[in-house]
Amino acid sequence: MHQFYFERLQVWQEARQLAKDIYITTKDFPVEEKYGITSQIRRATLSISANIAEGMSRSTDKRKAWFINIAFGSTIEVINFLIIAKDFNWVNQDQYDHLRKSLEKISNQLNSLYGRLNGDSEK
Repeated sequence: MHQFYFERLQVWQEARQLAKDIYITTKDFPVEEKYGITSQIRRATLSISANIAEGMSRSTDKRKAWFINIAFGSTIEVINFLIIAKDFNWVNQDQYDHLRKSLEKISNQLNSLYGRLNGDSEK
């Protein structure tokens, strides 16, 4: 089976794992939040890996960088929702720390990839 370039990227692999972790964590969120924060954090998390994949299919580095920038924004969005979930005690400290470390790693990887694609060292 053919493997696409994005599948070999460590940042995409990390984002894929994050999506699994977020889905597992949010299954215990309050049922009344099904269409609220649960849906939002899941969609934002899926957006990270989806934009990495879509971006790597583009023909120019400028277009690739644009999608990586969107993935970075989604990463920050997930951090926001994670902080709010912690404020409401929907995640415990261990869950928060694990997910936060993953998100920080992904954000750093995306920042680095963006810089390489955009020809500069920072966003």
